[in-house]
Amino acid sequence: MKEAPYKVYVVVDRAFGDRLHELRTSIPVWIVDTPLNRAAALRRSKEHSEETHLTGVTIFRDSEAMSPEELLLSEVETIDLHHGSYSSNPSYEVVEVLGTPLTERIKAVLSEYGLTQFRSNASGFSALRPAPESLGT
Repeated sequence: MKEAPYKVYVVVDRAFGDRLHELRTSIPVWIVDTPLNRAAALRRSKEHSEETHLTGVTIFRDSEAMSPEELLLSEVETIDLHHGSYSSNPSYEVVEVLGTPLTERIKAVLSEYGLTQFRSNASGFSALRPAPESLGT
C-alpha cells in the first residue's frame, strides 16, 4: 500500500481559530499569527506535545497590510526551506491552503517550486507535485 503523500497545511485565514483542531495531526501546519489562531495553535501544541516542527504547528507573522494571497506568497520560500529537499527526505508533495482562493499569481509562484497540479475547494485549494513517473521522459 502506497504511503500518503507528505502534505503541509498553510492557513492564511485570520479567523481560523478552533478549526485548527479539525486538521489531521502529524501533518505540519503553518498558520498566520492572529490572537484567535495563536490561542488555537498553543492549545493544539499542548495537547500534542510529541509533535515536532516537521509534524506540528508553526505560527508565522501576520501583516494587516497584506491580503491572504500575499501572506501565502510571502511564506512559500520559508515553507519550502523547512519541508523541501534541503530539510526533509522525502520532501513535501502537497500543499493544502486554507483561507484564500487559487489565483494565477499563486499558480505561477507555486509552479516555481514544482507544484503544478491544482485543485480548488470550498476553503481554498491544494497544490500537488506530480509523481516522477507522470512527468514523462
